[in-house]
Amino acid sequence: MPEASVAHFYDELADDYHLIYSDWDASIRRQGDALDALIGQARTAVLDCSCGIGTQAIGLALRGHSVTGTDLSPRAAARAVREAARRGVSLAAAAADMRRLPFPDGRFDSVVCADNSLPHLLTEQDVRAALTEMRRVLRPAGLLLVSTRPYEDLLRDRPTSTPPHVHRAAADGERTVTFQLWHWHDDGEHYDLEHFQLLPAGGEWRVKVRRTTYWALGQGRLADLAAKAGFVDPEWRMPQETGFFQPLLVARAGE
Repeated sequence: MPEASVAHFYDELADDYHLIYSDWDASIRRQGDALDALIGQARTAVLDCSCGIGTQAIGLALRGHSVTGTDLSPRAAARAVREAARRGVSLAAAAADMRRLPFPDGRFDSVVCADNSLPHLLTEQDVRAALTEMRRVLRPAGLLLVSTRPYEDLLRDRPTSTPPHVHRAAADGERTVTFQLWHWHDDGEHYDLEHFQLLPAGGEWRVKVRRTTYWALGQGRLADLAAKAGFVDPEWRMPQETGFFQPLLVARAGE
């Protein structure tokens, strides 16, 4: 993974990230509720190791969990802390690489890595390193929750773009349009992504473009890598079952 470029992508996006949602606060609560139902216990210690600006971390904190966040982007992690405080919950967050988590062994009851963050790692070696770190910081039988895009379908169809999404500001009704262009590599698994945002600017449009790369990591392959990293009983749970917006790999840390 080109670590600096991924951090730069999310540093640049941090101030505008909420604009990809129609209603960010509603998404915070909906995603937090779905993950809380999978955790199935009250007031647990949760690590969100790709917390971004806090969508899942804040949602879980609102459900009463003690949440710690890390993210490769310092700007995103800092915003997550501010946004949590605005909503009356505590969130400790800092910049860190999920392949080198700055916590002692067995620190957490659950680890969350959501919103297609793991596929920023572009090799099996890096993915396994991250999963091994997640396993290390979990207590025995601790819960792993990883969400990715539905790559089984995407690998079959190899789309070149996403539909435009419109965010309308509550205060003045101004619209922001977000969409992505994808360029697939010759290996058929990796793709470069251009993230476009069209923002209103006095009757005109101002365009922001950020670029990054993903690995379209299939579900069977990711489950196998989780097992090799020390997780047991990995299984995929689909959105229609969990209420979460992406497929979720659910597994337990081995004893």
